[in-house]
Amino acid sequence: MTHQGDGDLPRYAAIGERLTEEFEGVHQSDTVERCVSAARHGADEVCGGASPDLVERIARRHLEVLATVAAEKRRRARRSSLDNAP
Repeated sequence: MTHQGDGDLPRYAAIGERLTEEFEGVHQSDTVERCVSAARHGADEVCGGASPDLVERIARRHLEVLATVAAEKRRRARRSSLDNAP
């Protein structure tokens, strides 16, 4: 089954490569790939199209949010291990 924009797959792969490099040490490449794929399909469904620029912005924002949540979980775990958590 093909989807609209499948001819752009090399451009989407480049997005994944850029974001994998940008978030190295924060997210694994499979997480980045899932975010790019979800951003692409979500943009296509909501907007009727998924330009690579839009997909990259959505995926980057999602990865930033995931990194923030992970950092907060680590911060809370450290506090709990010190028995300082409320």
